[in-house]
Formats: sequence, structure tokens, C-alpha cells
Amino acid sequence: MDWLILLVAGLFEVVWAFGLKYSEGFSKFWPSVYTVIAMILSFVMLSLALKTIPLGTGYAVWTGIGVVGTAFVGMFFLNESRDFARIICLSFIVLGVMGLKFVAPK
Repeated sequence: MDWLILLVAGLFEVVWAFGLKYSEGFSKFWPSVYTVIAMILSFVMLSLALKTIPLGTGYAVWTGIGVVGTAFVGMFFLNESRDFARIICLSFIVLGVMGLKFVAPK
């Protein structure tokens, strides 16, 4: 269950990173509100998951989900670069995150 909580925490990290773009430096009220709510949910869920998942593993997985998810959101919704090298680099991050999940103590 803690891995599922960690996954959702990482998805909320993607939401708040995307929200930062639309809050325009927290100058727009509603995008700023949604961004702060997503930040709080992400951190609370991360802290819950870290009750049983080792800190280094949990934090690396959380940030990995955030990095890869935010990059893909940028590619598909903000017309950012989709070049092959970028996809390969993101794939290495995914492999590393998956590896950490599988070698984490049970």
C-alpha cells in the first residue's frame, strides 16, 4: 500500500510542477491555490509512504516520478522537445526508479 501512496505522491508532484507554470510565479490566484494544494498533498503522501519505505529509496522514486512525469507533461501539453536523446535519458531514469523499487527491503 505504501508504494501506491508513493506513486500518488509522485503524481501530485507532477501536478504541482505543471501548476507552477500556470501560476506565473504565484501571481494568478486559482492556479496558485491548486498548485499549493497539490504540493501539500504530495508532501503529506510522501511522508506517509516513508513510514515503511527507506528514505533514500522513497525520495528517489518520488523525484523520479516527478521528473519523468513532468517531462512528459511538457512534451505533450507544452510542446517541449520530444527528441530521441531526451526520451532515452528519461528511460534511464525510469529504469533506475524501477530498480530501486525492486531492490528495496520488503
